[in-house]
Amino acid sequence: MADVSHRGDMATHPDISEMRTRYARMLGGRDVALVDGPVFLLGLYCAASPWILHYTASQPALATHNLIMGIAIGLLALGFTTAPARMYGLSWAMCTMGVWMIIAPWIVGIGPDAGVIVNNIVIGALTVVLGLMCAGTAQKSAPRT
Repeated sequence: MADVSHRGDMATHPDISEMRTRYARMLGGRDVALVDGPVFLLGLYCAASPWILHYTASQPALATHNLIMGIAIGLLALGFTTAPARMYGLSWAMCTMGVWMIIAPWIVGIGPDAGVIVNNIVIGALTVVLGLMCAGTAQKSAPRT
């Protein structure tokens, strides 16, 4: 029987370059995998926040707005997970959505109270930060030509 065991440092393995290439190809730029989950959870919270903070009756337009924006953020997170190479260009759109979430209480809402304003500012700021993380990592891991 052939001795296929390898003892010693992996750097001396005869197939190390092929193994590195294959590993990099398998990962396919998945450096932002840790961001996908928080983006999805943020979208879920954004969609559910009108019911969590009980402002569906006092701010019906803003409640609908946050539901739609939360679903959109959640769908972006699912897209980032399933087709990262195609979707990370939308990271900048996510940053824009975050800025919109910050100003939406005054544009969409009618006399929002402090809790609604703080809620949207926190959601918007987190969306901007996570979008910047996705965009920065995608830009860093993009192939150079």
